[in-house]
Amino acid sequence: MKILGISGSCRKEETSGVFQLVKAVLENTGMEFDLVSLRGKKIGGCIACLGCAEDNICKVNDDMSALRDKIVTADAYVIGAPNYYSTLNAVTHSFLERWFQFRHQEGSTLWGKLGVAVGVGGMDGRFPANDIEKFFLYNFVETIAKVDGQGAASCYSCGYGETCGVGAPQMMYGKDVKITPEMIPDVRKQPEVMAKAAEAGRLLGKRLTDGHDRQAVTQKMQQQMMEMLKGSV
Repeated sequence: MKILGISGSCRKEETSGVFQLVKAVLENTGMEFDLVSLRGKKIGGCIACLGCAEDNICKVNDDMSALRDKIVTADAYVIGAPNYYSTLNAVTHSFLERWFQFRHQEGSTLWGKLGVAVGVGGMDGRFPANDIEKFFLYNFVETIAKVDGQGAASCYSCGYGETCGVGAPQMMYGKDVKITPEMIPDVRKQPEVMAKAAEAGRLLGKRLTDGHDRQAVTQKMQQQMMEMLKGSV
């Protein structure tokens, strides 16, 4: 079995809290994995052309095409994204929108698989993790764990973090803040977050090797989907 990890952060690996958390989850599964960063990739959103309706293959020609086989062959997913305006950033949202290609004619390519949702934000990482969970649900992928942490808001490196009244440093430390390396959030310095990532990885590995029943998971997720839709009416 193989797990596909996706880091939707546009930052370099070393400075990306999303990348670090996704990697921590994967490394604790005890299984083979492939970790892909969306940084620098050109992935547009779904354009509703319905070119995928006949064969469940998206016809938009961009960097998503090279990822399709990885998505199809993976047994589980660990997907992470940063918090942009209390939701996913654009490239991660586009990546997940393009999963629409698998849905036609009761396409069951993704049904019953497992996932871990990861979110990192300058103040709160729960929003992107929750959005990833929703995308999983629409594809009948079970979210078995969510991991969220606090990363370094861009305000710490934009050059105006000490003087900007609406920036994260002043919000957290007051208007006389002096930015030091020690105060800049880093998920690797958050033991409880790293422990949660490790536990999520171990749980994912256990679920995959302990008689994972895709049909049972599919039925469970379909029921959850119906309950969610009924609740929205």
